[in-house]
Amino acid sequence: MIQHVGEALVLRVWPFHEADLLVSLFTRDQGRVRGVARHAMKSRRRFGGALEPMTHVRASYVERPKQELVRLDAFEILSSPLSREIDYQRTAALQMVAEVLEEAMPDGAPEDAVFRLALAVLDELKIGRVWMPITYFALWMNRLMGWMPEFGHCVVCGLDLRGENVWYSATSDGVTCEDDRRPGAVLLSAESVALAGRLFRGTVRELALEEWPRIRGGDLRRFAIETLERHLERRLASARALFRS
Repeated sequence: MIQHVGEALVLRVWPFHEADLLVSLFTRDQGRVRGVARHAMKSRRRFGGALEPMTHVRASYVERPKQELVRLDAFEILSSPLSREIDYQRTAALQMVAEVLEEAMPDGAPEDAVFRLALAVLDELKIGRVWMPITYFALWMNRLMGWMPEFGHCVVCGLDLRGENVWYSATSDGVTCEDDRRPGAVLLSAESVALAGRLFRGTVRELALEEWPRIRGGDLRRFAIETLERHLERRLASARALFRS
């Protein structure tokens, strides 16, 4: 058996057997890990409120040979989303971060840059101020996973698109000029392309100082989420819930 102690984000929790819970964690040192919290539904001593999704914890768990599930022993809360006010919109945004990490992160593959991104974004997800952090998260996840297209040229004809509107398809790679747009393609404005550049150059903390109403970068947010969904090969239920808020 191998004992592990390290930082983790709680992604998802399911009932498992009678009083146990199955927990999906995104750990800093080992990537995504799934384990069993024995008797967690009966006793709060070892886990308490640490099993809420997107809680940042110091997790103690044991890895056993030839077993996919680790044994979760205890969690120490480092920060909790419930320590701040919560509403439907913020809940949906937190769930979206958790859902993307759950679907995108492979088992046992540490991704420190993604872990740091998630922590930085969680710190800025506040009531009435979710749109910039969630757009930042979706764009950066596409870049870190290698899914972000290059905006500067048409993927079909090679036309220089810098400073211009671009067109993208939810079913195809790259962006195009207007003449080469694909069936069902969607416009991404030049202003939003420029905004993406700012989001890639700045930190989420710096950008959070600005006013970001829902309408700002709305087409960019849609593009980033649809790009995630295409590569994950599934609809993000939490994103749909957020758009309905």
